[in-house]
Amino acid sequence: MKTQNWAWNLAVVMSFVFLVYLPAKEIFLAKEQSGGYVELLSLLPSGVFYTLLVTLLGSASAIVVGLLVGLGKLSDNPLIRVPVSFYTEVLRGVPLLVLLFYIYYALGEFVHMPALVAAVAGFGFSYGAYMADVFRAGIEAVPKEQGEAARSLGMNEKQALFQVVLPQALRTIIPAIGNQTLGMLKDTSLVSVLAISDILRVGNEYATKHFNYFETYTYVALTYLLLTLLLARGVHKLESRYRLH
Repeated sequence: MKTQNWAWNLAVVMSFVFLVYLPAKEIFLAKEQSGGYVELLSLLPSGVFYTLLVTLLGSASAIVVGLLVGLGKLSDNPLIRVPVSFYTEVLRGVPLLVLLFYIYYALGEFVHMPALVAAVAGFGFSYGAYMADVFRAGIEAVPKEQGEAARSLGMNEKQALFQVVLPQALRTIIPAIGNQTLGMLKDTSLVSVLAISDILRVGNEYATKHFNYFETYTYVALTYLLLTLLLARGVHKLESRYRLH
C-alpha cells in the first residue's frame, strides 16, 4: 500500500509540475507568444469542463442502466430476462465509437439531438451493458438469508431488495464501478468526433492552428493523466470507507 501511495504521489507531482513549469518558464523568460504553453494552458479549462461533464452524466446514466438491466437479468420472467440479456450481448459487441456515430448521425436522421445528449446516451448504453453484470454479481453475492430475513420482518420483495440487499451489494461493487468510471473518463476523448469541446478537441484545434503538436499532445496526455489519478484516489478513498471487514 505504501508503494502504491508513493507511486501515486510521484505521478501526480510530476504531472502537475510539467503542466505548470513550462508556462511559468515562458513568463519568466518573457518569451510568451502565440502558440506557446501559456496560451495552451489557458484553453484547457473549458476542455476539462466538458470532459468531466460527459464523465459525470455518462457514469450516472450507465449506473441507472446497469442497475435496471442487472435486475432484469435476475428476473424469473423470461420475457424480461431474455431481452435484457440480448441487450448486453449486442452492446458489448459494438465499439463505443461506432455507437456514438450511430446515435448522433444515424439516429439523428430521424430524431435530432444535441451532441452532448448523444454522447451521454452512448456512454450510458455502452457502459451500462458492462455495469449490468457488475450489479448482478453484487446482488448475487449477498447471502439469500438477508432477503429472507427482511421478508420475514414484513417487507415485500421490492422493499427487501432496495432497503436490505442492494445497499450491501453496493459496498462490494464500488471498486468495479470506480474502474468503469475511470475507463469512461479516458474514453471521453472519443466525443471529440461529435464536435464537443473536450480536452482532445481543444488540443486538436490548437495544434492545427499553431502546428506545435509536441507541446499540445504532451499537455493533453498530462491533463488526462492528472484527472485520472485524482479520480482514482477518490475511488480508493470511497472504497476504503465502505469496505467490508
